[in-house]
Amino acid sequence: MSKTIPLRRGVAATAAIALLVGFGGCVQSQRETASPGATAGGTKDMFVFAASSDPVMLDPAMASDGETFRVARQQFEGLIGTKPGTTELEPLLATEWKAAADNASFTFTLREGVKFSDDTDFNAEAVCANFDRWFNWTGINQSENISYYYGKLMRGFKTGDNAADALYKNCEATSPTEVTINLNSPFVHFPDAMTLPAFSMQSPTALKKFNADNTSGTEDDPRFSEYATEHPTGTGPFVFESWDRGQQVKLKRNDNYWGEKAKVSEVIIRTISDSKARTQELQAGNIDGYDLVAPADQATLKSGGFQILNRPAFNILYLGMNQKVKALSDLKVRQALAYAIDKDALIKQVMPEGTTAAINFMPDNVTGWNGSVEKYAYNPDKAKQLLKEAGQENLTLEFNYPTGVSRPYMPSPEDIYASLKAQLEAVGVKVTPVANKWSPDYLQVIQGGSSHGIHLLGWTGDYNDPDNFIGVFFGTKSNEWGFDNPELFNALKEARAMGDAAAQKAKYEEINAMIADFVPGVPLTHAPPSLAFAKGVQGYVPSPIQDEVWNVVSITK
Repeated sequence: MSKTIPLRRGVAATAAIALLVGFGGCVQSQRETASPGATAGGTKDMFVFAASSDPVMLDPAMASDGETFRVARQQFEGLIGTKPGTTELEPLLATEWKAAADNASFTFTLREGVKFSDDTDFNAEAVCANFDRWFNWTGINQSENISYYYGKLMRGFKTGDNAADALYKNCEATSPTEVTINLNSPFVHFPDAMTLPAFSMQSPTALKKFNADNTSGTEDDPRFSEYATEHPTGTGPFVFESWDRGQQVKLKRNDNYWGEKAKVSEVIIRTISDSKARTQELQAGNIDGYDLVAPADQATLKSGGFQILNRPAFNILYLGMNQKVKALSDLKVRQALAYAIDKDALIKQVMPEGTTAAINFMPDNVTGWNGSVEKYAYNPDKAKQLLKEAGQENLTLEFNYPTGVSRPYMPSPEDIYASLKAQLEAVGVKVTPVANKWSPDYLQVIQGGSSHGIHLLGWTGDYNDPDNFIGVFFGTKSNEWGFDNPELFNALKEARAMGDAAAQKAKYEEINAMIADFVPGVPLTHAPPSLAFAKGVQGYVPSPIQDEVWNVVSITK
């Protein structure tokens, strides 16, 4: 593949922005005092956005959650981006790229004259420094909850248990503006993967200066290094200013940004975990917008003159099962839990309008989706019979779910838990609730160890590739699922390396059937997330993969 487009995050978004201007209602927000960041010219110089939780930290290479990535996308950029509002690839720090015939080597032509915000040159050596940083991680840095994306997509590190499976081979800086990434095996969708915030380019100078990979002591967690909490350094349109944990992150305009300069001089991302409180803050004029609008609030906001913008549903909510729990290692038990769940009732009770029931662990607009898999239609009698056959008529399971968060696939975890708990108990499964605050505890519990049972989790796709869904979930052994299935692992590895699109599609359809028969968990729903904005917000382009960069956002009073 080779593409060349001169500018991103500005001109490319013009048509989409035009559609949004004037989208909102016509009722002025009632404010008794001047808006934060207001200017004499009738515009605001500050954009205040409410997130549902804090970022875990500020180093995107060590993140896997949407709130960390939301902040990261304003400060960091990767080699390749997406066209605003779509999943289509377009140049970012690389102006073009070309795959070798075997799809095991990719050469990138880099944008000239770009600097990191600490004035370090962005060039081929900086690209190699980032790739080698990830590849050379050791010890705790290889933990699933720290290097989630690199571990899932690159399969292994230079040393460690999975070294023999490592996809990354080396990086060649052939000139300041040309770099080649060599892999040990083909990966057709490698350019798509480069759009992930986890593969953003970071300043080698800052990484070294502020000890980004500190693991000098057994209790040290590199996610909370001086770099990851105080000095994140990228090439993006905003730069880090401050982080008041649990309250807000402040960013300021990068006046030396290579692309279109931000229209506002400051961005504040406030943490407001309660959905109702986010709505009230928007109505009061204290924020300009927020994500994950509760279904019950949409009509009220629309009638009040606020804008509601919807993302296409590009996600999956699932009930995960940890097979390290003895009962869950029994296929009949897992099948019983699948039959016990009434997805239509769950949608009706607690999910937003437009939510659909899931039958694969990926949406139906992703290549390889298979509508002919075993669907486990709601059948409580069959669930009870399977539990009896498994000798688990008195089964008790811990049910892990997060609190203090709303996710695009999971707008109200507590309500979803309550609905599913009732359904499971109706077939005789006793449920012990285990609630953990989302940040920073929940993912650590689910992905960082094996002490969990069934659990709620989900995924918003990062790019249009089946491997980004089922490959991430089931491509290797993991703490989350607790099983070893070499047949499935090998099938996914083979599918990812295929160069024939039709053959690859058929292979992924086969794998989706294999997953359905294995029942590692229950795919539940696909929900369309909504954002709400004040009337004066212009230029915000919702992305199905949440690749939303705010340099093109402007605000009128």
